[in-house]
Amino acid sequence: MFRNALEPWHVLVVVLVMVVLFGSKKLPDTARALGKSLRILKSETRALKEDGTPDPAPSAVDSTR
Repeated sequence: MFRNALEPWHVLVVVLVMVVLFGSKKLPDTARALGKSLRILKSETRALKEDGTPDPAPSAVDSTR
């Protein structure tokens, strides 16, 4: 029943829908903007991973008094 998840005609239909929705002149600009957004997201997630664990919360009551 399901040989492959993505047949060649599926890709053709997706490309056709993208061209109809965005137009052939807007498609490169849209792809460029998507690429920039993905690069920003990737760099932000990398920065969060390198940041490590957050600082421990300061205690509300000072126990040294």
